Amino acid sequence: MLLSEDHRAVQDAVRAYVQDHIAPHAARWDKEHHFPADELKGLAGLGCYGVAVPAEYDGAGLDYLALSIILEEIAAGDGGTSTPVSVNNCPVCSILMAFANEEQKQEFLKPLARGDLLGAFCLTEPHVGSEASGLKTTAVRVNDGDGDDYVLNGVKQFITSGKHGDVAIVMAVTDKAAGKKGISAFLVPTKTPGYVVARLEDKMGQHSSDTAQILFEDCRIPARYRIGDEGQGLKIALSGLEGGRIGIASQAIGMARAAFEAALEYSKDRIAFGQPIFNHQAVQFRLAEAAMQIEAARQLTWHAATLKDAGLPCLKEAAMAKLFATEMAEKVCSIAIQTFGGYGYVSDFPVERIYRDVRVCQIYEGTSDVQKILIGRALG
Repeated sequence: MLLSEDHRAVQDAVRAYVQDHIAPHAARWDKEHHFPADELKGLAGLGCYGVAVPAEYDGAGLDYLALSIILEEIAAGDGGTSTPVSVNNCPVCSILMAFANEEQKQEFLKPLARGDLLGAFCLTEPHVGSEASGLKTTAVRVNDGDGDDYVLNGVKQFITSGKHGDVAIVMAVTDKAAGKKGISAFLVPTKTPGYVVARLEDKMGQHSSDTAQILFEDCRIPARYRIGDEGQGLKIALSGLEGGRIGIASQAIGMARAAFEAALEYSKDRIAFGQPIFNHQAVQFRLAEAAMQIEAARQLTWHAATLKDAGLPCLKEAAMAKLFATEMAEKVCSIAIQTFGGYGYVSDFPVERIYRDVRVCQIYEGTSDVQKILIGRALG
């Protein structure tokens, strides 16, 4: 599909910022495990934190196709930097747009969309990943002399922006007997007493994005911070997954594109047997395959985004896009490393870092196996 002039303008603006302010620093941030707070503020200034949030709530007032384009461009500069931006957009802002009341939108959605706050999403637990209905974190309502509140206790695992985020959407059990219908959703400012960053994960890649284990130790929040009704939590959590999967697919495409472009440039400079290795058919075929796979993944992802923007069901299409794009990206990064030869395996060149960064895309926002299950159900 062809992009409109408005989408092209968004793409050009974000690409220019990323290539000037993010891509040149990606290798250093990776080695130093540096969280690029200043550069993220610059992205927020371009409207990247609330892309599909209407202007009345201080968002960019764009659509999910624009979000896909933006995340691809950020990830092409640094995969880790694109992750908190993706989470802040969807599921955080998308959930608040769909389920928050007006008071919550004014207090939380507006600053999240502007980039004054950074959001986190606390669903996964140490023993609960894809089976979201098995949560053990609890939220008990107390109405005493100190007010009408909920007290949260439990552990959340693999939380993006768990340390650097300002507010988290937390899924917790309010009625153990009700099973999956006993889960509720809450807004928890991360400075609340009892919100504890227990550890930062030492990860394979995406070192510029923090991934934390969060403890809730008698974390008390006002009852007005509950999103929606009690028991709506699982519905609320799942509502953000279509957009989230479109976002992860876009990330993967951006990283694959960066690895491909680095390999293509190297293949034209590297001389072997008297000519650039690009001229050798084996190398050229690998790169041709990579170029085709990237474009196919992009079109799948843009198709899913366009369906979502039209208000049409896209669970299957988003799952297809995420599955194809993330598995494609690992293959393309492997092709890029092979093109570099020995240099592809060392950190002097970017492809080994990109390979490490992209691998997690097949895991978060639903593993590849989960995407196949969703696609299979849609075919039944």
